[in-house]
Amino acid sequence: MNRFFIHLIMLSTMALSPAHAERQSYAVMHGDTLKLGNSLVERTFLWNGGALKTVRLVNKQHKTAILAKGTMPDFAMVKAEVDSAWIKTEWLSANGVHPAYLRVSVWSRQGTLECLRQFRVYDDCPAIACDYYLKGRINPLHQSTVVNHADRKNIESTADMGIQLKTPTIDRIQLDGNHWQTRVVEFLDYTDWNDNLVVERQFIPYRRTGHRGNLLFSKDELTGKGFFFLKEAPSSSTQLHYTGSDFITDFNDFMVVSPGFTHQDISPDTWTRIYGCVIGVWNDREVDALIALRSYQKQLRSAASQRDEMIMLNTWGDRSQDAKINEAFCLAELDRAKRLGITVFQLDDGWQTGKSPNSKTSGGSFNDIWKDNLYWTPNKSKFPHGLEPIVKKGKKLGIRIGLWFNPSIQHDFADWQKDADVIIKLHQQYGIECFKIDGLQIPNKTAETNLRKLFDRVSTETNHQVIFNLDATAGRRGGYHLFNEYGNIFLENRYTDWGNYYPYRTLRNLWQLTRYVPAEKLQVEFLNKWRHAEKYPANDSFAPAHYDFDYLFAITMAAQPLAWMEAANLPQEAFALATLMSQYKTIQHAFHQGIILPIGEEPSGRAWTGFQSMTSETTGYFIVYREDNQRPQAELSTYLKKGATIGLELIAGRGSSFKAHTDDEGRLLFKLPQKNQFAIYKYTIIK
Repeated sequence: MNRFFIHLIMLSTMALSPAHAERQSYAVMHGDTLKLGNSLVERTFLWNGGALKTVRLVNKQHKTAILAKGTMPDFAMVKAEVDSAWIKTEWLSANGVHPAYLRVSVWSRQGTLECLRQFRVYDDCPAIACDYYLKGRINPLHQSTVVNHADRKNIESTADMGIQLKTPTIDRIQLDGNHWQTRVVEFLDYTDWNDNLVVERQFIPYRRTGHRGNLLFSKDELTGKGFFFLKEAPSSSTQLHYTGSDFITDFNDFMVVSPGFTHQDISPDTWTRIYGCVIGVWNDREVDALIALRSYQKQLRSAASQRDEMIMLNTWGDRSQDAKINEAFCLAELDRAKRLGITVFQLDDGWQTGKSPNSKTSGGSFNDIWKDNLYWTPNKSKFPHGLEPIVKKGKKLGIRIGLWFNPSIQHDFADWQKDADVIIKLHQQYGIECFKIDGLQIPNKTAETNLRKLFDRVSTETNHQVIFNLDATAGRRGGYHLFNEYGNIFLENRYTDWGNYYPYRTLRNLWQLTRYVPAEKLQVEFLNKWRHAEKYPANDSFAPAHYDFDYLFAITMAAQPLAWMEAANLPQEAFALATLMSQYKTIQHAFHQGIILPIGEEPSGRAWTGFQSMTSETTGYFIVYREDNQRPQAELSTYLKKGATIGLELIAGRGSSFKAHTDDEGRLLFKLPQKNQFAIYKYTIIK
């Protein structure tokens, strides 16, 4: 054990040496106490032989501390005592995707099971993340996390309240107090089937109860001290081996559960990564909680303007599928894309030699893709010169080329190496940097592990220049909180052909998600409003034909805009959108660098609504929308401080530049002369 203490001190000293003097993150051991932290947060554990127990969570910005009881280990998969343990710290350098951070590895052996917790501590971030790995042998886990209280007897004594804990916990914090105002947020993906993507539940914990969701926020109503848990896993409805809950609360005891594996997933020879967890601190106001969460989420992928920002054109939205895609069509689409102001032209399914089941003609399949080694080569009949003419013209016009790709799902992505080889070759040969990843099914831990290997290998061997659009429209996939380091999320398919594209509902989905998911990581569609107007009822004022084309694009601007259409089908008047796209591109990256949160009313087709991007304490941007209502002006709730004087410079849309004062609740008065209009402002807090 003495060797352990010497090892930790040497590594900590090295991490804080002059070469790392600018670093704030640290890991320090004093006696039996381990402290991990930075300038904003500190989590203190009892070492407890390696079975860490949280005893304090400090919010350094507000100089407050949440005291924890530390009676049970935070991480517990089995009941066995810890036989041995060690800890080491190391700095991981920035690599173009993630910033530099301190990694603190805590290894322990519990009987036949080895556990590895790797904490990630980022500078200037009020949250600490942890990735978990298991190796060895483990008995079957208990699959029932919560007994229905309706099946319990009346409580007539203290003994009646006793409940034996049998639930494996990913993380846990046991607090004092009985007034923890708590909110759990559940997310839904497979958006071909869902159009209500966020579900919130607010409660005060009482007896042992399970809750679904990836996020838990809780605040002590007496003191205003708050913390949050983020479970880094797919959405609740698509997690592996889900036990029915993501969190269990019991008065002041908060547990993160459902680790996403069975005993059969754990190998004696290989580390298996299970679902991860993040804990962060905030104080009193909801905006503090949201900023704390977003500050962490922005650490996962550092957005580069030339790589991550995009206004994409993908022709699949007009439902020709693969019927039109060929060299001549793509070259002509590039000319039209340039006229619009598009920055990425993505060839969807149909560019490749192999035929998928989504082809316009029958006979396609995803089965046994690698029986045909030419499956992922450009279709010679459609692209006789390969992709070179498309890429060459794209470069000339300043438009990057992207491709659609469907990893080989057979045998849990066993062919991930071959898939990676293809993507890397396409990048090296043609300079393709953006791949839409579709058709995923993650039925077990092996599939999830192999998929991560695919993404990691491509990222490493392309020097992190490849960005993945991860399709969230169907199947068991990563959701909104897994694989976030690899790119952005293709959010939804909507089509005028089926009459299911309603602009305000697209805005509503983005508005609701943006409270908890970075808007810049979502790819959001706008469609050709002139197509299939007859598919909508004549009296439906929310049909896309009733909106200006500029407005449809403006709905997507907080996210990564996706022109989900064939530019060939647009009327001449549509290309006037180029003016707005040009204005938008001047602020796109700056807007996305800020912390983007929804403001105003929830979009309903009749609301005043929008987004605020906070780029510093005194500057930022607003996008404001007046939907179909009779109010020429409205006070919108914002995240500005009360009683401030604000200067607003009009960037695009209707309205004009102006000065205004926030009221005593931080609301700001906006004016737009007509319904279904928008405005983009750059704001500065004057005083």
